[in-house]
Amino acid sequence: MSAPFLKIENLHVSIEGKEILKDFSIEINGGEIHAIMGPNGTGKSTLASAIMGHPKYEITSGSVTMNGEDVLEMEVDERAQAGLFLAMQYPSEISGITNADFLRSAINAGREEGEELSLMKFIRKLDEKMDLLEMDQQFAQRYLNEGFSGGEKKRNEILQLMMLEPKLAILDEIDSGLDIDALKVVSKGVNAMRGSEFGCLIITHYQRLLDYIKPDKVHVMMQGRIVKSGGSELAQRLEAEGYDWIKEELGIEDERVNVNQEA
Repeated sequence: MSAPFLKIENLHVSIEGKEILKDFSIEINGGEIHAIMGPNGTGKSTLASAIMGHPKYEITSGSVTMNGEDVLEMEVDERAQAGLFLAMQYPSEISGITNADFLRSAINAGREEGEELSLMKFIRKLDEKMDLLEMDQQFAQRYLNEGFSGGEKKRNEILQLMMLEPKLAILDEIDSGLDIDALKVVSKGVNAMRGSEFGCLIITHYQRLLDYIKPDKVHVMMQGRIVKSGGSELAQRLEAEGYDWIKEELGIEDERVNVNQEA
């Protein structure tokens, strides 16, 4: 097995003095796709934001490394340049910057001077990825996410994933609000990235996404930590039976973290 692309050990994260992640640990190796499932308020989106360096979240202890490098010592842009990518649950709208300009600038920001992607190569690559995601070419010249529907924003996040080619992607509820056709297209984009040089962490509430993106491992998150792990069969059982059997098995009365806000 290859060395872990991403290794999180005993991570504790707080917001305004309230602890959300509690002794969270996971390893994701190159070529693997992991899924994290769990009820609302158990810390899933907090995990994604903390890994990417959102200033709202305070790391109180633990470590996050990628290819042996200390992620927590990096600025947000350094994390992106190191190969981390976050597809956000609620992508921002940015007026005045087109999709194409944003993507080309982002790609070249991660390259050495003199090795920037030429305009013609960029256009060819963009056309290819947009075709795969069944996106109208006009989206390239629209302002970033401005006026996009929820489904269009999610496809746009996957377009960014495919154009930037990160080493490790975190997909935060990329399936929320998608109809079945859009779900299939988004899944096709993620599956096109699979390979030994790419690892992925999918955060989702629904097993249906995992019908199209087959995970190597499924984890259940409660009380700010992973409480159970397994294969695809675990996600199928959760779909059929919910989470109560896990709570009963582990003696958990309240699965949420102790914070009065979405986690």
